[in-house]
Amino acid sequence: MKKLECLMIFSTLLLKCAFADVYLHNLRGSNNRWNENGRNRNNANRMFDSQNNARGGYNVGSLYYYVGSKLQLEWTNQHSCYNENNHCDIVLQYMCGPQVRDGTSTSTIPSNPAQCENLDCNEDRRYGMHEDFYHYQNCRLRKRNGGLYTASENVREYASSTRQNQKANRYGYECAEERDYYPNWHPSPWKDIAILTNDVSRCAMYQNESQNVKERYACKVDPAFLYQYSNKNPPDNKYIPITEAECNTFVYEVNGESKLGEWTRYPAHGIAAPNCVESQYSRDNHLGNTVGGQTINYNWTIPDSVNEHCTLRIRYNITTGDYDRDNTTSIHNNRRARDGPGPDLWTQFGLTSDVGLNRGYKLKDNPQVDIFNNEKFKLQLAITTEQYGRTFQDRSHTFAIRPRPPSISSDAQIVNVNVRGKRGNIVQVYPAVEYDFVPNTAVVQKDGYVHYQWTGSDNNPGNNDGQGRASTDRSNVVMIKSAVYTEGSPSTYKTGTYGQLGSSYPSHLTNASLGGLIAEDMKALSILRDHLGGDMDELNDAGTYFDLGPRKVTQSGNYNYMCTRNNNFSNRSQKGKLVVTDAAFANEYIGALGGSVSVPNTGGGTSTEVVAPPGALTQGQLIGLSETTQSDITVVVHAPNSDYVSDFVKLEPEGKISSDSAMLTLKIKLNGDLPSLYVPEVYMSADGTNTWNKLALDEHQSGYVSFRTDSGGHYVVSKSVDAGPMAGLILGVIVGVLLLVGIIVLLKKNRNILASYKNKV
Repeated sequence: MKKLECLMIFSTLLLKCAFADVYLHNLRGSNNRWNENGRNRNNANRMFDSQNNARGGYNVGSLYYYVGSKLQLEWTNQHSCYNENNHCDIVLQYMCGPQVRDGTSTSTIPSNPAQCENLDCNEDRRYGMHEDFYHYQNCRLRKRNGGLYTASENVREYASSTRQNQKANRYGYECAEERDYYPNWHPSPWKDIAILTNDVSRCAMYQNESQNVKERYACKVDPAFLYQYSNKNPPDNKYIPITEAECNTFVYEVNGESKLGEWTRYPAHGIAAPNCVESQYSRDNHLGNTVGGQTINYNWTIPDSVNEHCTLRIRYNITTGDYDRDNTTSIHNNRRARDGPGPDLWTQFGLTSDVGLNRGYKLKDNPQVDIFNNEKFKLQLAITTEQYGRTFQDRSHTFAIRPRPPSISSDAQIVNVNVRGKRGNIVQVYPAVEYDFVPNTAVVQKDGYVHYQWTGSDNNPGNNDGQGRASTDRSNVVMIKSAVYTEGSPSTYKTGTYGQLGSSYPSHLTNASLGGLIAEDMKALSILRDHLGGDMDELNDAGTYFDLGPRKVTQSGNYNYMCTRNNNFSNRSQKGKLVVTDAAFANEYIGALGGSVSVPNTGGGTSTEVVAPPGALTQGQLIGLSETTQSDITVVVHAPNSDYVSDFVKLEPEGKISSDSAMLTLKIKLNGDLPSLYVPEVYMSADGTNTWNKLALDEHQSGYVSFRTDSGGHYVVSKSVDAGPMAGLILGVIVGVLLLVGIIVLLKKNRNILASYKNKV
């Protein structure tokens, strides 16, 4: 029981403020769409409660991903994250199972088995389904958590009714209480990927309470009971209890037979705790990019959960700062006249409770507040308590997780490249987006793998702008023609650039190169495959789905490409870049809690690594670390000592990264041990082309050096003669020589004495 009470308190932390949608773009978020051709989805209740605009979402289309590959998730959220305007949490989860499916219609799966084939809704493939029939029925027949804050809303006594959904409206087989509150106390099929939050001080709680690592307890009943009462309330409205004591005395009937509830342990999912980092910055009233012009994203490593039927969920929780979210529970409910005043809204304005309540500082629908202490002038606020603190959601269409082919080792890098967006101009597709490659710039180490794969729809609105046959999505990858003029500064690294992003004409296939892919692959990317002739100048007779499969990249360079169909200059741009690097590299999103990035080291021994202690970073950043051999770099200006004993290391982003109070620690691997009379020196250059500055070392051990820095840039280690031991050695040699000379002189002066000794002998 203590465990349950603890979770009740935690779950008040994510009371959900205002109108703020969230839309998945990669993976393709459905927003409850299936394959309808209207601008609006047909059925908001089809699979889940999104609370999003009806125009959001993409039509059905499935992809697959290999275990351990990298997938960039992208989304937009309408209201702010990581600023002072509200408390924001993004929760990313996935689930897999043999019954997870998209379905073949826009209809909601029935709750009455009599309306399903063979009286089994779980197996009726006409309907889309994520959570299953018994998940929902258990929710509908189970008591809700009475410790939750429900404000002035009239919430019913079962778990399918919440402050946001008082009438218990059904959305597929989703459980409203599980949807609205995280971490949840009841067993769930969802596995946690990551939490992105404004307040990382709560990360430990999120990670410790995740079902990934923590078991759950619930009152188990016979599934036949759930089936029997699938379309009606339980006898005498006795709902399944949520405490151990009540469960052990809960008596119910199945086909006339009395049974007793079983308080049951449900094991944790048995996977790592979710990652928890700062949210990426976004502003209010804006479904767009974050700082730097990039879409809000999270790089997900596909887990070892092999299954052909998976889906991904994103939930966007925003909470008002008007009251103490961490300590607002059911004791603050104020629906009835005999209830208390609700959460404390007055103290922060220096008012007593009596004065504050008299002036309208009470959380209720559309309050009129006397901000000037003048009864004649009040302002009405647009507030409804069911939305003052709110959760929004989107889910992907199904995708598959597959084991790697035998030819690809478990430690080989695989980067997925997909296409996001749908046909139409920016106004017609909103709040979806126009076409782009994801990631827009894909970075792969040489001898790693890139996996080009995308899908689309033939059923977009018929009057949406675009090239080719109306209503259809099509994409391809064609190298852009070579540069006609020089751009930018010379690169520090010996990496060629192929194709000019500022151009809109393709390169001929015989001249094109993309990471060393063979001609047949280049042709497949350009004109697609699995078709025989037809209308292909705008890819009309190609299919919506394309899969090149994972391909090894063997030639380093920066490769710029485009889609010939959708790259319409001044209207829309679909261009991308593949960077194949000789450098070993790694990156991680690190925030105030700290973290580390290590460069993969296939040769064994110490790895080059950067460590950010807690507090070093004041906000979340993508920290990158790469290691390039001397033969693969063009040194424009050498360090004062160019007797290099390490590879060149690049720490990104360039410029100041950490705070002054807690600096980063950078450990650089040396290319072998130094001779005994030499010491290491470390040098840093801001951009690798200008002056180098010597830095102080903190540690030198066999095989590596470490030091502190607050900035990104280029680093290298040189060796120099150690003055102390060398001076001692020289002095020793001098003393030895002088001693030898003295002995010789002494011997010459005393020949007679030596001769007499010889005669005696």
